[in-house]
Amino acid sequence: MGKKIECYLDCGKHSDVIDSSASSKLLMKNAGALADLGVDIEYIPVFLGGINVGSGNKPPWTLPAKAAYSKFDGQRAQKYFGHNFEVPSFFPILSLLPQRALTYIKQTHPKEKLESAFQSCFDTMWNGHLDISKPENLATALSKTFPSSSDVEAILSTAVSPAIKAELAATTERIVKEQGAFGCPWFWVVNGEGKGEPFFGSDRFHYMWDYLDLPFQDLKLRARI
Repeated sequence: MGKKIECYLDCGKHSDVIDSSASSKLLMKNAGALADLGVDIEYIPVFLGGINVGSGNKPPWTLPAKAAYSKFDGQRAQKYFGHNFEVPSFFPILSLLPQRALTYIKQTHPKEKLESAFQSCFDTMWNGHLDISKPENLATALSKTFPSSSDVEAILSTAVSPAIKAELAATTERIVKEQGAFGCPWFWVVNGEGKGEPFFGSDRFHYMWDYLDLPFQDLKLRARI
């Protein structure tokens, strides 16, 4: 049985999108090493709004204590992961359209295209401050990965088809019911014995590496010289 990491992402949320982008970048950065160690990575778009509804979770900004804390935690996460952006004035968005587009891309294009498209959506919304729930702005994001306008048009038109809508909804429902998902980034990790466990957030990779029995160097303090 091969080792595998399923990485479930939504590009349109705030604290979650920092975690999602950081997680995907970390996995991409280590893709070669993970492949050499026999670990397969699969990126899977989901709708975080549906996860929240299905699990009974609430976005951090709806709870005063979490909203106050997230101002500190968000800045710390940006510094640690190398981000530097302000929350757009139009936040939050309904991320269904971009997540459906990413679902279609996953079905019809190589994994590298899905990775690139997710990062392009992140950059366009959070650094470019364009609301990618609007088709014209999502087209701008997708054009960074798909230079052909006909490819972008095909993605946008198919993203609103009943089949793609159903696929995204089914995937979202499945990880809530079968994996206990309550947020993003959400990981389902299968070890060498074929056993799967859930992991949540961008600060659990050392747990994941340990679960997969991978060689890694944990965080260490460095003495002053």
